[in-house]
Amino acid sequence: MKISKTSVFVFLLPLYCLSQTLSGRVIDKITLQPIETAAVYFDNTTIGTTTNRNGEFSIEYSDAVQSTLVISYLGYDKVLISDYRSKSNVSIELVEADNALDEVLLEYDDGLTRKQKLKLFRQEFLGTSKFGKSCKIINENDLVLKYDKKNKALYADSKTPLKILNRALQYEVLYDVMDFEINFRFMNLKTFTFTIHSVTYFGTSFYKSLDTTKKKTLNQRRKAYKGSVQHFMRSLYNKSLNEEGYSIFHNKFRVDEWSFFTVETIEHQDLKKVTLKEKVTILFDKKNQSEIQLEIPEFYVDVYGNYAPVIGVYFSGVMGSQRIGDTLPLDYN
Repeated sequence: MKISKTSVFVFLLPLYCLSQTLSGRVIDKITLQPIETAAVYFDNTTIGTTTNRNGEFSIEYSDAVQSTLVISYLGYDKVLISDYRSKSNVSIELVEADNALDEVLLEYDDGLTRKQKLKLFRQEFLGTSKFGKSCKIINENDLVLKYDKKNKALYADSKTPLKILNRALQYEVLYDVMDFEINFRFMNLKTFTFTIHSVTYFGTSFYKSLDTTKKKTLNQRRKAYKGSVQHFMRSLYNKSLNEEGYSIFHNKFRVDEWSFFTVETIEHQDLKKVTLKEKVTILFDKKNQSEIQLEIPEFYVDVYGNYAPVIGVYFSGVMGSQRIGDTLPLDYN
């Protein structure tokens, strides 16, 4: 079985499961003045709020929240908090950002037109599935794209969080790009023909659900979930791969999944440790084929499908080709 190898890294951090309310205040570090309408949200979820005129906020979270708390305001460096579960009240000082993007890049002549670079970015960021193709980046003009001819790599950054409308899954996604890079194995600038070696991207995201009532929307989300990395990781955690429709193959032969995967409970934690003996092929629903291989000894996963470290866990095939347009928030279901 031949599968083109494409690696995708997504920025996720696992945390412990407790339920409480977190309150806080966001101010300018220099002037000490409150910052109104700063965004406060849990990364890659639908749970968020904004600060009031006094810079104050209050946000509730449940066991479904397994990600970093993000505090963001235009023109300021964002703050990430991972130890919020040990606090009930926080004070956040935001620092004005150094005009982060070099404006020279906007006019940089690197051999590709902006139209060509946008095409590549949309393809490898949003995805080419029906869900990815349904997405539109509302503020595309904020993107800064650069092609490095020497290293055959495309880089992307953005002045502001990207606002993405996913029409198929009915989400509005705010994605703050922290890193985006496409590495090409081959690139011909004249004919615009290329083969991609790897894709790397990570950032923070907030999901706003636009429609939760239409049957069509619910069905589309269910289709996006089934066979996704999130679904696979949740099935690993619950040791229910076969029951959820997954078959594992090694050297073209079907094998017992638990002779290759080891899933161990960690005492006093809601995480489980996963190890993989060798690279295996994953078949979902008898048709969707992927591969997984590890370049690290083990990784950790929680019941919501959140896993870490991400770098070192590599998917290819169907799961390796999934992009932002195929992704659901961590608190889905």
